[in-house]
Amino acid sequence: MMMRRIRALALIGPLSLLLALLVPATAHADTATFAKTSDWGTGYTAQYTIRNTGATAMSGWTVVVEMPAGTSVGTYWDALMTASGNRYTFTARDYNRTIAPGAETTFGFTVFGSGTPASCTLNGASCGGGTPDPGGPAATPVAANGQLRVCGTRLCNRNGKAIQLRGMSTHGLQWYRQCVTGGSLDALATDWKADVVRLSLYVQEGGYETDPRGFTDLMHTLIDQVSARGMYVIVDWHMLSPGDPTYNLARARTFFTEIAQRHDAKQNVIYEIANEPNGVSWATIKNYAENLIPVIRQHDPDAPILVGTRAWSSLGVSDGATEAEVIADPVDAANIMYTFHFYAASHGADYLAALSRAADRIPVFVSEFGTQNSAGEGANDFTRSQQYLDLMASKKISWVNWNFSDDFRSGAVFTTGTCAAGGPWTGTTRLKEAGAWVRERIRTPDDF
Repeated sequence: MMMRRIRALALIGPLSLLLALLVPATAHADTATFAKTSDWGTGYTAQYTIRNTGATAMSGWTVVVEMPAGTSVGTYWDALMTASGNRYTFTARDYNRTIAPGAETTFGFTVFGSGTPASCTLNGASCGGGTPDPGGPAATPVAANGQLRVCGTRLCNRNGKAIQLRGMSTHGLQWYRQCVTGGSLDALATDWKADVVRLSLYVQEGGYETDPRGFTDLMHTLIDQVSARGMYVIVDWHMLSPGDPTYNLARARTFFTEIAQRHDAKQNVIYEIANEPNGVSWATIKNYAENLIPVIRQHDPDAPILVGTRAWSSLGVSDGATEAEVIADPVDAANIMYTFHFYAASHGADYLAALSRAADRIPVFVSEFGTQNSAGEGANDFTRSQQYLDLMASKKISWVNWNFSDDFRSGAVFTTGTCAAGGPWTGTTRLKEAGAWVRERIRTPDDF
């Protein structure tokens, strides 16, 4: 947080809040139906038919299928495909991404082997429509909760139930891309039982500004990979130096326009539009947010957006201010939350009290925290960290821990060399003390 070199939601207006509480959220029960179109014994061709069963247009789609061992996908058409082990993710092409109410589209592929898909999700929900069976292969955080929204001061699922997400943040993708692999994401989803992954895209410090096309494509790929595992994904615009978010406003418009256009149909995307503003006033941050949020909303009207707060997202506390400045002058936008970051060994009772007070007045999301000092270094303060976690559990404040890498600092969960070796990612044998501590707390799920 403070001076850290390595390592974004206003209250809903009275009328919109009333409507959000009284009108149940609607969700398509769209379907994706599998069929073999030819079979030659050692393989076959297959087709999925995606049907929009809702009353509004479907703008984009993602189908994720799990093939059994010994069966693989070869060529494909009318979709884009990525693969991770036996999991295949198909996304819409430009010409078939929009499906009118009652209409359908198809895509196909060839298969080597005789097995048929063991599981299938469409935009994070069961391909058969409706709610997946509890405990089934699609019973992921996204399948259980669907599209999230801000209700009052809390983050709520599609049924209006306040929930708490728990998960991990990557380190800077320009340095630690090798720690974010199919295997490590599988471990987060199944061994750590994480609900959310924060993808940290630095803007400066060798990040986005050095290769906008390359880093945007990387984010597309990683968003799809996290989505394929049924977790929520935070797209973190990790501006840190300089601390004025308006310095990168033009870049942010370009980046978030493409991200929102490509992933608007997903139910699991959360946008964090300014990691840690610093050295600027709340008025400057607010103005930045009110300029950028409409850019996202033009393409993705439903996703929660996280707004950074003053003084390294400390709600102003690190500059001697309090959460009162945000409460008195909130961002003029709905379905947003304000971020708070803390590092337990540096940020004591005054920070903890500010978080507690703020969470009763405005929607807060802890999008980054550590058990060490504000540089992510030094000894762990697990006692203070647990005080924060207990508070966040009691007030349903979602949190993400920094960081999922093998950096030499104590705040990185893996021992040095783990990522280069390709794991092992599961269990605790390659975890540092902080990694084992936070993994155990992520594994205790919220009551979805």
